[in-house]
Amino acid sequence: MAAALIKLSDLPIGSSATVRSFPPQDPAFIRLREMGLLVGTTVTLVRTAPLGDPLEIKLRGYRLTLRKSDAAHVQVEPTP
Repeated sequence: MAAALIKLSDLPIGSSATVRSFPPQDPAFIRLREMGLLVGTTVTLVRTAPLGDPLEIKLRGYRLTLRKSDAAHVQVEPTP
């Protein structure tokens, strides 16, 4: 049985997950795809800013920050 999907913004700090879906046409997400955030990519939530926004994720050997509001549209499957 597959794990339930959650929002990237709800992933606990230090946890990893696999990207499963995000809006296909939004310009912000087109830019994220260009930077390597693709369906099937494993990401790790490294940390959040003191007030919780933005989030820092690690993927493909580098770190990327994104707004919590954008991360809320990315569906991920937590890795066990």
